[in-house]
Amino acid sequence: MTAATTTPLASTHDITEASVVRKVAWRFMPLIMVCYMFAFFDRINISFAKFQLQSDLGFSNVAYGLGASMFVIGYVIFEVPSNLLLYKVGARRWIARIMVSWGIATALMVFITTEWHFYVLRFIIGAMEAGFAPGILYYLTLWFPASFRGRVTSFMFVASAFSGIFGAPVAGLILGGLNGFAGLAGWQWLFLAGGLPCLILGALVFFRLDDRVTDARWLTPAEKALLSSKIAHHNRDIGDHSLWGAIKQPGFLLIGLVYFLLQVGSYGLNFWGPDLIKTATGGTAASIGFLTAIPYICGAISMILIGRMSDASGERPKFVAGLAIAAAIGFFAAGLFDKQIVPLMFALALVGSGIVASIPTFWTLPAKLVTGAGAAGGIALINTLGQFGGIVSPVAVGWVKDLTGSTTPALYAIGVVCLIAAGLALFAMPESLRRSDRQA
Repeated sequence: MTAATTTPLASTHDITEASVVRKVAWRFMPLIMVCYMFAFFDRINISFAKFQLQSDLGFSNVAYGLGASMFVIGYVIFEVPSNLLLYKVGARRWIARIMVSWGIATALMVFITTEWHFYVLRFIIGAMEAGFAPGILYYLTLWFPASFRGRVTSFMFVASAFSGIFGAPVAGLILGGLNGFAGLAGWQWLFLAGGLPCLILGALVFFRLDDRVTDARWLTPAEKALLSSKIAHHNRDIGDHSLWGAIKQPGFLLIGLVYFLLQVGSYGLNFWGPDLIKTATGGTAASIGFLTAIPYICGAISMILIGRMSDASGERPKFVAGLAIAAAIGFFAAGLFDKQIVPLMFALALVGSGIVASIPTFWTLPAKLVTGAGAAGGIALINTLGQFGGIVSPVAVGWVKDLTGSTTPALYAIGVVCLIAAGLALFAMPESLRRSDRQA
């Protein structure tokens, strides 16, 4: 009897929060990162396809910008309902469904021939992908204590940088090397490469993820108990809100506004970075793809460093503000040196270091306000508010370029938007958001 009772106690004593979190991270994060890499590539592949697609189908910059934005319109309409359904049916089933459906829709882009085909299918892709990113963000709050979320969220969003680091050169090679192969244009092959792997990834999600800590057969009872208690401890002062209850929380709509402003900058880089490089160099699709990777490499490095630093301090708004200021300086410099490739690349590297890294740092904030259904729906709603930046930015920049022949005025405007986001993060946040996670 003595041996039977002391062994579990001894093993429990040896378990640490860090060891359990590490075990969970190795179980989930590699797959989540690959899935998010394809999700982000699904958003930006249209920017790589832009030149060929416009040339083959005769689309104007305004038509391209509108088509790019239709993805976001479909996404924001179905974002909150999708995440509320995820809360009801479980992340494993719902995220798998999202990936399979958006993979099919993306692959169908090979059949577009008119502007209306372009608009409708981009809307469908956005609708099918709706809820993926906020669903994953909500899912991470169920598995990781608050003091680890900066690093974990950063690793998730590093996948978006990988989409630029690897996606841009691969996209350039596909556009150049497969153009005309088997009777398909390079841009058609690009959409197939972005869509079909998501069917396999959806199946992996279904069999690999667990909805709750209590479902994890790969954790011991002691590990489950420790992890659950740590997460509950961090959430002890946060109510289990409904969606409406989440909206009424002080600071909730404010961080939605901040995210909107950050997304204006993010989409400015994602959709128009390759165009700026093309204009400055006149290079090939492959060379543009490799140069486009540079801002995302800088963003990946910045994400990892800032994720660790923000976890160490727990003061998230200060880091969001600093990164937004860095992005603003980069946008101003990109507008000033838009015809000179060397200083332009330094400017875009600064934009990537700032705006790319600001997103995962920002996403540590909502979980400080809400849990439960309020977190599922609230995170989706904040993401929806932010995604309107993806509607405004591509269309506005396209309109300015068609009107003036230059993207410079739009880049200056995006820089100002980033400064406004920094000001709100520094001076307008309520105490619940400014409180350090290290105090929990």
